[in-house]
Amino acid sequence: MRLLVTGGAGYVGSVVAAQLVESGHEVTVLDDLSTGHEDAVPEGARFVRGSITEAHEALAGVEAVLHFAAKSLVGESVEKPGLYWSHNLGGTLALLDAMREQGVRGIVFSSTAATYGEPERSPILETDPTRPTNPYGASKLAVDTALTAYAGLYGLGAVSLRYFNVAGAYGRYRERHAIETHLIPNVLKVATGERESVSVFGTDYPTDDGTCVRDYVHVADLAVAHLLALEALSLGEHKIYNLGSGAGFSVQEVISVCREVTGHDIPAVLGARRAGDPAVLVASSEKIRRELGWKAERASLRDIVSDAWGALSGKSV
Repeated sequence: MRLLVTGGAGYVGSVVAAQLVESGHEVTVLDDLSTGHEDAVPEGARFVRGSITEAHEALAGVEAVLHFAAKSLVGESVEKPGLYWSHNLGGTLALLDAMREQGVRGIVFSSTAATYGEPERSPILETDPTRPTNPYGASKLAVDTALTAYAGLYGLGAVSLRYFNVAGAYGRYRERHAIETHLIPNVLKVATGERESVSVFGTDYPTDDGTCVRDYVHVADLAVAHLLALEALSLGEHKIYNLGSGAGFSVQEVISVCREVTGHDIPAVLGARRAGDPAVLVASSEKIRRELGWKAERASLRDIVSDAWGALSGKSV
């Protein structure tokens, strides 16, 4: 297929683009490089530098879009909500209208489990209430709502994939965020000497060791789900799937595994809870397993950390 990957120079987008090229698809990457890296665009893909609001020409001849371009920092979204609404929602609406003009009728959207906010139960199901607690999650939920409307009004085929914590690496493709908020890369940066310690926010949660529990999914598994979602596009339908490993790991467990994998002592500074941090966030992936046959093949936390460390340090583990 002829495909456009928006945000394909970023972490998840580059891994998906690489797997699409490896699968024989004709791939164009559209990225403004505001947070992405041009050297992350896989060999064999065509690169177009530009915004999703300027996607019309890049869409020529395209059969479907995989949409990753978004602002994704929760803290920044609280400080600059307008930026998130204009980019994540406004930019996506411009992309959808350009798709209509070019006759492109399929889209796989990188959504987020932040659309659920603080859940009433765990694991979270796709049918659970969506009550985002920040503009980032709200803007992504608004896009999901728009996709449902476009599917009904214009016959668009859409799939939204909601996931929590993506981690690991795929060959040379790894996390390289200018502002890193994810736990695993920040812990590993202590091992490389880029950070002195890692902060643990809260040790009195109702979990086995008192720290928050989160669901981690390997980026390579996540990419496979996007390829399956592409095959599952159905005109006039908007499907929503959660993606997770089916298990949760605590902050202390993550730090412990990082110590084992790297062989480094990683100092942890224990602090108070952060407001709005639920004790446990784990997604149910039963629906996508049942309907598309997807499951996390690299669900071991050690495998996830080992791949991330190998890509960061240049050493295989």
